[in-house]
Amino acid sequence: MRPRRFLPAGALKGRIRVPGDKSISHRSIMLGALAVGETRVTGLLEGEDVLATAAAMRAMGATVERTGEGAWSVHGVGVGSLLQPEGSLDMGNSGTSTRLLMGVVASHPITATFVGDASLSKRPMGRVIDPLSQMGASFEASVGGRLPLILKGASPAVPITYCLPVASAQVKSAVLLAGLNTPGMTTVIEPVPTRDHSERMLRGFGAHLDVTTEPDGTRVITIQGEAELKPQVIDVPGDPSSAAFFLVAALVTPGSEVVIENVGLNPTRAGLIDVLRQMGGHIEELDIREVGGEPVADLLVKHSALKGIEVDPAIAPSMIDEFPALFVAAALADGVTTTSGLDELRVKESDRLAVMAAALAAAGTRVDEREDGLVITGTGGDPLPGTNGPIATHLDHRIAMSMAVAGLASRNGVEVDDTRPIATSFPAFETMLDGLVS
Repeated sequence: MRPRRFLPAGALKGRIRVPGDKSISHRSIMLGALAVGETRVTGLLEGEDVLATAAAMRAMGATVERTGEGAWSVHGVGVGSLLQPEGSLDMGNSGTSTRLLMGVVASHPITATFVGDASLSKRPMGRVIDPLSQMGASFEASVGGRLPLILKGASPAVPITYCLPVASAQVKSAVLLAGLNTPGMTTVIEPVPTRDHSERMLRGFGAHLDVTTEPDGTRVITIQGEAELKPQVIDVPGDPSSAAFFLVAALVTPGSEVVIENVGLNPTRAGLIDVLRQMGGHIEELDIREVGGEPVADLLVKHSALKGIEVDPAIAPSMIDEFPALFVAAALADGVTTTSGLDELRVKESDRLAVMAAALAAAGTRVDEREDGLVITGTGGDPLPGTNGPIATHLDHRIAMSMAVAGLASRNGVEVDDTRPIATSFPAFETMLDGLVS
């Protein structure tokens, strides 16, 4: 383990560029491997999660090579032409890699064994197993539908119409990816909209995909199978989930003024910015532009007096990974912040509701853990007391980074028990954070 105490160090100043969006990075490697020809990717997030995806696609026949910092070349094999992997596909800590690749494999005539680390092996895969089984794939999973599991793809797979029982971009994407090599039309009905990177990128690669929105907001997404994908040139925008920690750090640390460059502002991902602005956060969008079909801007963030609010649960899908960072902002706000509708956080890399409640309480926050959210009473801008001993991150990178930010806004610092998991999504986080201290 690699513990660290994050200490208050004054105002944050400067310009930074966070790593490429993790969701887009995963998908660019997968779809590049399913296209025929060379896909070139710049700005790729080179964290352990995305590298697990790259290794898996190599194991199934694609050529995936790093050509420079953040620059990668993917020579694909074509939809329907993946090869039988010789060994297990090691997903490390990446739930995204696992669930999306299960979709890819499900409609190919190959058998793959998925394994992961201790944290990933506790996460349920049943929500993906259910629809993929309906399409004809078969599974031998560990107890509770967990890893390790063996997936035998169907050839041909059966097109289905599947209504998502929970708002999950990973489940939606798994079904759509399986639909790429399934004869006919595969349809996903999404009662609550989630991030739409898969839809945007599938279209960009040439898949025939149709999206309609019903009067009640339900999205119906249909993809035509036996697709022929065309290689692309992709510039990955900065990950809003990674930017979240610096947004909150600048807002809660007195005297701070930070510009975060090239942040992806896809409307299905920008919920945190909306909520922080509702709380009184000063966040300006500079040089608004579009890169590869995704809206992008530089964000100017200044220290602000935040107010507690009741967060609309309808916004949760657009910021589900950013709630740990938001909880830290709430801990420094004036008044009470109430969150609900966050059941999904209990099945992430850790039970993020329970773990963040315990961590913030250890740092001196008044927090009430409820079944589907947290109620946090903020300090009104006063520093948190800090922790006496290390807080348990449970191998969760977002817990570690969120509590690092809390340490900047404390009197005595916050000790994180292990900073190693940060490398799964943001290897340069600590260096970048240290570089902003004036």
